[in-house]
Amino acid sequence: MRVLHTSDWHLGRSLETFKRYDEFESFLGWLTQTIIDRQVDALVVAGDVFDNTAPPNRAQELYYRFLAGLAGSCCHHVIIVAGNHDSPSFLDAPREVLRALSVHVIGAAGENPEDEVITLKNRLTGEPLAVVCAVPYLRDRDIRSVEAGETIEEKGAKLLQGIREHYARVCAVAEELRKNNGEIPLLATGHLFTQGGQVSEDDGVRELYVGTLAHAPTEVFPAAIDYLALGHLHVAQKVAGKNHFRYCGSPIAMGFGEAGQQKQVLLVEFSGRSPAVEEIAVPCRRPLRRLTGSFEQIRSCLKTLTAENSNAWVEVDYTGDELRPDLQDEVFKLVEGTQINIVRVKNQKLVSGLIEGLAGEAENDALNEQRVFQKFLEMNGVAEEQWRELQAAYSEILTSLAEEDSNRE
Repeated sequence: MRVLHTSDWHLGRSLETFKRYDEFESFLGWLTQTIIDRQVDALVVAGDVFDNTAPPNRAQELYYRFLAGLAGSCCHHVIIVAGNHDSPSFLDAPREVLRALSVHVIGAAGENPEDEVITLKNRLTGEPLAVVCAVPYLRDRDIRSVEAGETIEEKGAKLLQGIREHYARVCAVAEELRKNNGEIPLLATGHLFTQGGQVSEDDGVRELYVGTLAHAPTEVFPAAIDYLALGHLHVAQKVAGKNHFRYCGSPIAMGFGEAGQQKQVLLVEFSGRSPAVEEIAVPCRRPLRRLTGSFEQIRSCLKTLTAENSNAWVEVDYTGDELRPDLQDEVFKLVEGTQINIVRVKNQKLVSGLIEGLAGEAENDALNEQRVFQKFLEMNGVAEEQWRELQAAYSEILTSLAEEDSNRE
């Protein structure tokens, strides 16, 4: 039996103001073809299908088109569990319709552990192939009762105990089913942060409960699990060195902290109950590049990318000694007429200078929004005759923002 493990698609996610639908569509098309080429029997999606609880129409269209495209293929089963970014009710809403396509969706933990146990059967013969404990992201309220006066440590201990007990109940049901069906493999899913898990800067991964106290050790997962398909962390990795406890990671880089990472999905082939795991590289449709250094170094890197006809999305982090107030305009001019998109420009020298210039005033509590703006004008050599008009425009913006905040209240 062959199972493909993927997670953390985050359909609908943007990078600053840039939409990423072409990347999502490219990945899902590649994934469909990979499933067919490798004759995959079951697909497991371990949470965070969407980037938020109200995904845009185009993200939904990609999701349903992908599932429809698998119908009638070699992939007899699709198992999807919700992650912390997903709306359980949104994922669950079409579950009865999707079940007709052999798509099993678990949006939220239920009261009955049987609801999270799925027996995968051969579509033609009805022969059991595997038992899956389809455990979604376990929300605090699902696994812990709140008591007055609890310390952070007590909350963390109760959360871990709740996770342990939930997996124990679900796996007990799965083991009972396995007894009646021979030595078929037992898979489990999870969307959580395990102890020692690695993350990347700027990847959007959130702490789920009360910080590192609730990072789950491997001991919370029953020994009966033959393969644990995890989601939430975007870096592909083993858990505590265990080859059969795996994060597959996100299929596309979610932020510049992941720039240069080779993304992957995991093909798990079972011989009896023993899994052999193969890492399959996901093609990168649009690379992310982070350029750091002086202006000349940044210019040289952009020149190289242009010569390569790159379509990269680029973050520029200027760390040179020279003050360059027009850095953003200069950088944008360097990529005019190319496929390169500048997503973000960081001007460390300008920011550091502004902070240093304001330090003394901050100590004397002399700062307000107007004074910070005036200091910025001074440091950037703006002629004083222009200050009045610029400060008036700035005041108008501040007033508009304050009114918006007031209306929200």
